[in-house]
Amino acid sequence: MDLSNWLALVTICTVGAMSPGPSLAVVMRNTMRGGQSHGVLTALGHGAGVGLYALMTALGLALIIANHPLLFDVIRYGGAAFLAWLGIKALLAKASPEGDTTAVHHIAGRQGAFEGFMVAFLNPQLAIFFVALFSQFVHADTDWQQSSIMMLTAGGIDAAWYVLVALVLSRGPVLAWLKAKSIWLDRLSGIVLLALALKVVW
Repeated sequence: MDLSNWLALVTICTVGAMSPGPSLAVVMRNTMRGGQSHGVLTALGHGAGVGLYALMTALGLALIIANHPLLFDVIRYGGAAFLAWLGIKALLAKASPEGDTTAVHHIAGRQGAFEGFMVAFLNPQLAIFFVALFSQFVHADTDWQQSSIMMLTAGGIDAAWYVLVALVLSRGPVLAWLKAKSIWLDRLSGIVLLALALKVVW
């Protein structure tokens, strides 16, 4: 892949990462609930999921998904169910207890990384996005090296964007305000996630 093609790929992946959706809602909620480390791990997990999707697409798996509606539906409904589960969990969340929460944050961080990964991996729109995007760059002779460049570019840009979001949200007065309004923000994010789950299904 030459430099001009790579720069075009970077531009499109950046715009895609910055588009609001369920990923942003999850990163924001996890940063608010678990602090900076939780949000950053969620972002890194999401970037890993996006990178894996990019690699599979470059190797042709997304084309198989697009041509097999049953497999596509399994991923689509699995993603909707996961979004709905996150939404219900947000609606039922309680205010964070005061005091030392180091152990809780450690567990939440691992959970955040898992949630970030699954929100990306169970999003069938990523398959469509990467099929449309990589059709401009993938050829019959595309090898593992070029596929890896696409994976690292897409996953790295996505992770970097959401890490930035988590770092901005976790700074002093911003995080304090978020925690003060955590119950209402949880309710809002829960409604958004449930609405997105319904949108995926319908």
